[in-house]
Amino acid sequence: MDISSTGLRVLRQIAESGSFTAAATRLGYTQSAVSRQAAALERSAGTALFERRPDGVRLTPAGLTLLRHARTILDCLTAAERDLTGTVPRTELVRLGLFLSAGAAILPLSLTRLAAADPQITVTTTEGTTPSLVRALRAGSIDLAVLTSRPPHRPLDGESPRLHVETVMDTELVVAVPSTGEFAGRTDVHVDELIDAPWIAAPASNAEPLLGVWPGLPGRPDIVHCARDWLTKLQLVAGGFGVTTVPSRLSPVLPPGVSLLHVEDAPPEIRRVLVARLPGRPTPAITAVTRAIASTT
Repeated sequence: MDISSTGLRVLRQIAESGSFTAAATRLGYTQSAVSRQAAALERSAGTALFERRPDGVRLTPAGLTLLRHARTILDCLTAAERDLTGTVPRTELVRLGLFLSAGAAILPLSLTRLAAADPQITVTTTEGTTPSLVRALRAGSIDLAVLTSRPPHRPLDGESPRLHVETVMDTELVVAVPSTGEFAGRTDVHVDELIDAPWIAAPASNAEPLLGVWPGLPGRPDIVHCARDWLTKLQLVAGGFGVTTVPSRLSPVLPPGVSLLHVEDAPPEIRRVLVARLPGRPTPAITAVTRAIASTT
């Protein structure tokens, strides 16, 4: 097999982003250049590496096998570059991915505790949805991910071998509302009152769930604002421009003017917070970061 490091980086990015177009954007290539690299990889491997699907691109079993080796090869190339340039890392690096609300609810305290217990570890972070972070883990772009799941808590993906997953906590989904107006002074809301509410939600795609609307709400929700950033969503709520769902874990970091209400006469919506990594023996640094995250419960 004659495979270039560029080809392996393209493979890894396609696995992470789930599409040729997104991979091209993140790598700074044209889509045609990514397609050519993908075709060259398949010719060299002598088998199909990519499965084109309506919701994007997934790696075939052969593609996943090559990806596993690609992670090792690209890590070795990075280490070789450090050796040749004489760059010695001063700290141990852990690349951490988090679902969208974990940054406010979990990250600051985790990093504070980690800095006190293991100051030699440096953590870099990136946000994403649980599906995108699972792809990033598989691609080797991150080392550890804080993810969320809802009952019945099925495996995070169908790939083999299974990711190593630890449960950190369970948290209840609630509704964030303006503290003034019709919800003032209340601690709960009937699910029927939410049917015609103006919702603030995160953008959705075929591969990602709609975030911010109460699950199972009858009819088509009235979505008035779309935003991924939690500060934007909560400030819109505070201004009286709509309501949104949040994990109750966010209560300590709510801006003024926002209240949390439990939803009555609807099945409880429990979200499980998980820490996931690739299977195998973790490095001491990954273990330390996992321990710091778990200590925030």
